[in-house]
Amino acid sequence: GAPPQFGRPAPPPQTGWERLSELWRRDERQRYPEETVNIAKAAFTGGLVGWVYGGLPAFYQARRAFIEGSQGELFQNRADAVQSAHRAGLRSFIRYGWRWSWRVAAFVAIFNTVSTGLSVYRNKTTIGNFASAGAFTGALFRMHLGLQGLAGGFIFGTVFGIPAGGLLMMTQNLAGETLQEKRNRERRELYEQKLAEWQSRLSVTEILGETESNTQERLEPEGARES
Repeated sequence: GAPPQFGRPAPPPQTGWERLSELWRRDERQRYPEETVNIAKAAFTGGLVGWVYGGLPAFYQARRAFIEGSQGELFQNRADAVQSAHRAGLRSFIRYGWRWSWRVAAFVAIFNTVSTGLSVYRNKTTIGNFASAGAFTGALFRMHLGLQGLAGGFIFGTVFGIPAGGLLMMTQNLAGETLQEKRNRERRELYEQKLAEWQSRLSVTEILGETESNTQERLEPEGARES
């Protein structure tokens, strides 16, 4: 039969759009790229921080307001009064914590998605990527307040994005390479590995083909003599 054909492995993405599309695809091990996983982790962490930031003050304030407003109420015992105060605080913790949680999580998710998308598309990590992501996210969150709110959100986001991006870049540089440099290196190493495997399989296929051809050439004269 004909020897099997092995397709040459595809080279790493060369254009910005190719890199962006790869950002949301799983690899051979059904894993998402590290950048995508980091976006999800940051959003989850931001949600927890927002819940604590908004929930704890509301908890203590509601608990204190309950104690001050229930001086004339009768409770079965001291434990009953403490539990009632805690339940009032817990309700406020859940309500106001959730309000802050989803807002912070959404802000962090959008900011990281835009900044990561810019870094992947441009194939480099710069402060400008984070400043642009902060400006876009801030303006998006304040656009319902009109032009004044849009401008305020733009400025706030830019001011937030510059130090946040600088801190992230400094952390990555301490590790020896930025996340984008690491991603490019892993792409190149994976491509070289696949290319070497492909060339090895191709060499084996060519050897098998030559062996089969030589065998057929030897068998043809023998068949002619027998006839």
